[in-house]
Amino acid sequence: MTRAALLPTPVPAAGAPAPTPAGTSGTGTHLALADSLLALLRTTTTEQRPDEQLEALTLAVAADLPVLLWGEPGIGKTAALTQLAASLDLPLTTVIASVHEPSDFSGLPIVGDDPAVRGVPMAPPQWAVELVAAGRGLLFLDELSTATPAVQAALLRVVLERRVGALQLPPGVRIVAAANPRASAADGWELSPPLANRFVHLHWVHDREVVVRGLGGVWPRAELPRLAPERLPEAVAFARRAVCGFLEARPTLIHRLPSTETRRGGAWPSPRSWEAALTLLAFGTAASVSREVLALLVRGAVGDGPGLELLAHLDRMDLPNPESLLADPASAELPVRGDLRQAALEAVVAAVGARPERERWEAGWAVLVRALETGPPDLLVAPATALAALRRDDWEVPEAVERLAGVVGLARRADRSVARAAAAEAGRAAEACR
Repeated sequence: MTRAALLPTPVPAAGAPAPTPAGTSGTGTHLALADSLLALLRTTTTEQRPDEQLEALTLAVAADLPVLLWGEPGIGKTAALTQLAASLDLPLTTVIASVHEPSDFSGLPIVGDDPAVRGVPMAPPQWAVELVAAGRGLLFLDELSTATPAVQAALLRVVLERRVGALQLPPGVRIVAAANPRASAADGWELSPPLANRFVHLHWVHDREVVVRGLGGVWPRAELPRLAPERLPEAVAFARRAVCGFLEARPTLIHRLPSTETRRGGAWPSPRSWEAALTLLAFGTAASVSREVLALLVRGAVGDGPGLELLAHLDRMDLPNPESLLADPASAELPVRGDLRQAALEAVVAAVGARPERERWEAGWAVLVRALETGPPDLLVAPATALAALRRDDWEVPEAVERLAGVVGLARRADRSVARAAAAEAGRAAEACR
């Protein structure tokens, strides 16, 4: 007789539930309830709302360019890719690069019957076979910055040529990768320059409103950009004119390998990345994306410095022709943005100075009057002063100058007042230090 048999059998108290018979434990019921609760927590909806980084990601995916999301751990990179794949109705294939060997991407050699004649084919991994069978999908290469240099080298063909072993990935497969900065990655490596130069780099940061609404069950919806069919030829022509014109003026930026290892692992200019920038510029123009989204994409392709220079070049391309403004000042359409408006007026003055004639000088004043009628007057001080300096002795002062005199004089007095106040403040500060 066992010790358990000698113990008294417990009697349930009045009103207490009867003990569960052996083999009918309530654990399964409790787990089912737990699964139901988890299902409710994971049930979310989406809404259409502005999200610049998500819009930049979807446009790069539409342009069939490999994208690399940089962000701290837990920032939501994987969740964003999962939601993107669901929104685009693409099967998601996740490959953790850091836990694979180079042969998982370049293929394993399989010796056949007659290798001297047929060669030795490279067998692809299962995930690649499934992608080819599906014909479409989103390949997500996660933890890229923790992959060894050998694995990064094997990924070169996957990212650029879309080949895995002997398999060619179909055109319907898009590639997105994610990485943590080396400082926050587990045993992180800097990205090799050849691999880094194949990606459009987007820095993924959290938005407070997006996180709060998402935890409340509503996330932003990822949608492919809506391309205007009638704008496609114009978009391609504009992108080619912009990039080629910029590189003609700045040929040293065609290829510039950064000097530091860290910067080589990011976006930097090369013929390959300029081609990506041109593609993104064409897609952004055809989709009429905002300047902020276009800036994220261009800087992500060629780097911050060259990208900002290209954006400034685009602004100059949008400026009206000063000769057209001088030809018809009454109907001149000037840029709304302050810096572009100032540049357009300065271009008008420069055009008059290049060919100083009385009629052109008077037309320049008429353009300034038009600017006074359609925008803030403070931008007129510098161009009006420069235009007045171009006057010849035998040129009469036009009536337009009288309309501008009060505005220019008031602005100058305001500038002098600010200067006097600043000088007085500096004097008081100097006196206090004595």
